[in-house]
Amino acid sequence: MYLMNVCAGAKYIFTVPELLAKAEATGLPVVVIEGDEASSKLGDSKKPFLRYSDLLSGNPRNIPRVQVSQEDPAAILFSSGTTGESKGVVLTHGNFIAMCAVVTAPRVDGGLNKVVLHLIPMFHIFGLLVSVGNIARGATVVVLPRFDFLEMLTTIQKYQVTSFPLVPPILLLMIKQDVVQKFDMSSLRNIGCGAAPLGKEQLDQCAARFPNAKLLQGYGLTESSAVGSCTPADGAEFADHFGSAGMLGPTLEAMVVDPLTNEAVPPTKQGELWLRGPTIMKEYVGNAKATAEAIDKDSWLHTGDLVYFDNDGYLYIVDRLKELIKYKANQVAPAELESLLLGHPAVLDAAVIPFPDEEAGEIPMAYIVRKPESALTAEEAMKFVAEQVAPFKKIRKVAFIEAIPKSAAGKMERRKLVELSRLQSKM
Repeated sequence: MYLMNVCAGAKYIFTVPELLAKAEATGLPVVVIEGDEASSKLGDSKKPFLRYSDLLSGNPRNIPRVQVSQEDPAAILFSSGTTGESKGVVLTHGNFIAMCAVVTAPRVDGGLNKVVLHLIPMFHIFGLLVSVGNIARGATVVVLPRFDFLEMLTTIQKYQVTSFPLVPPILLLMIKQDVVQKFDMSSLRNIGCGAAPLGKEQLDQCAARFPNAKLLQGYGLTESSAVGSCTPADGAEFADHFGSAGMLGPTLEAMVVDPLTNEAVPPTKQGELWLRGPTIMKEYVGNAKATAEAIDKDSWLHTGDLVYFDNDGYLYIVDRLKELIKYKANQVAPAELESLLLGHPAVLDAAVIPFPDEEAGEIPMAYIVRKPESALTAEEAMKFVAEQVAPFKKIRKVAFIEAIPKSAAGKMERRKLVELSRLQSKM
């Protein structure tokens, strides 16, 4: 769909039945890709739309040649909405060109004869980057129709996959599930992880399990066409910067500012990341207020992410500014505590959220998924973290859960856990 839109200059939105209402809100003609249960979900629409099956049944002989400029919209992607209401991000043809230029740059590409396994949902900006970027670089792309862990492992072995872009939940399965060792993973040369932060403990575990593969980390947003920073493809000097999200991507400018004063801060100091360059979105569709809040008069995109650069120019992601836990006069990053919890041998997955407290304002609360047959207690989990952090960062409440809620793109949905904690506290 992306390629048809980019190449033909189409003025339609392709969507699934579940997102029909959001697609209609853009004001553009809508084409619905039907699923097995599409009929029941499409009945509520009050506006006309075209079914994808009907579109395929047509056979136009004279397709008009459309004039398209780099400023014209190429795609509208809805941001994940994991920290608030999702918004339609307008990416232009110029954004696509700049994105492909970054992906094919020697420092990013690495020049490998790549066989890429594509598992990222293609409606997500990371999936778009994997799709369009690897076509631009001429790689072989193996696409799985849906996620199945054993089928994924079989595919890597069968097609001798060399490059595997993924999200942290899948990486956690690969480093924690023993069944992986029954498959030949020796062809893997790089594992690219993005879409959510990854801690040093997981990086260490990945390096131990896949010694032939370089773990490449990256950072980007829907609003920046997935471009932000990335590990150098050859892994040069990355061992000295373990845990970073790599270096700033080609064509981009970055500035780290104090969230209270908007003044730039020096390397090693934390602040909000601002980005500027040709990959930055045009606007939020139909939302001028949100656009003005995100992109200032000097064209800087205010990412809302708390970060710092080291003295060598490597970027480190701390957390989302909106997700910091306010414990008394201190700010606690959930991602740091989650990374520590995931380093515990009895923990399969974990999420940390703010929990209301009369004295402290908020306290860090952890939801933990234990490994099967694990007898880990809340006290043991809290002690494990307390021994590694400053006193104000201690986890002070723990609940065990069967699974951490995540979006279709693999991002943790903290808001659902916050709502769950409120319900449980009333019981």
